Amino acid sequence: MPKDEIDTVTAEFFGAFDNRGGKTADVERIRRLVVPGGVIVNTGPEFTVYTVDEFIEPRLRLLADGRLLEFAEWETSERTEIAGYIASRFGTYRKSGILDGEPFEGGGTKTIQFVRTPDGWRISAFAWYDQP
Repeated sequence: MPKDEIDTVTAEFFGAFDNRGGKTADVERIRRLVVPGGVIVNTGPEFTVYTVDEFIEPRLRLLADGRLLEFAEWETSERTEIAGYIASRFGTYRKSGILDGEPFEGGGTKTIQFVRTPDGWRISAFAWYDQP
């Protein structure tokens, strides 16, 4: 079922940043989940368009250098539309952790575009907006 596969890819994506309980975040898995040339966009507060490498590098450092601990983000709602070998998912998420010794929580909205590849469903683009 395509929806089950898309749900799995989405859960893997959110789980890539999890470093709770002293585990190492697996941000490198983003390279497997996003197609080569995939586009990643942060809509604010400073609008930024990333390549996969540009997106991974600072997050890898932040999650590995001890500045961001006990971090996790998770999807709280979603709507997925599938048409053949393309799909679009729009949803909300929450996140929490300890940044520079201070606990924080937040959330926002993500939109993820998927394509069916010979290796299964992969992300072709995603964008997010963090709630202020």
